[in-house]
Amino acid sequence: MKESFDSIINGSQPVLVDFHATWCGPCHTQAPILKEVSADMKGKARIIKIDVDKNQPLAQKYQVRSIPTLILFKNGASVWRQAGVATKDQLLDIISKHL
Repeated sequence: MKESFDSIINGSQPVLVDFHATWCGPCHTQAPILKEVSADMKGKARIIKIDVDKNQPLAQKYQVRSIPTLILFKNGASVWRQAGVATKDQLLDIISKHL
């Protein structure tokens, strides 16, 4: 059974959500960076990807207007967000502040 989005973001562990689309060039740039961040943060934070074309209600709920948009959740609340590509160091720094 798949976990619901709400159950994933409501945990005490930080969850970085990547709102992306398959046709988005900058999203392809962000993907390998997220893989590295995910490996570095294994067991400390989760990273999930949401395809805005397949999950339009979720993208609308969080007012995703450009992609990629990265939103960091902790205990169900959005604690940080950025539109556009983020660097590995930037993401590790932001996530570390919310551990």
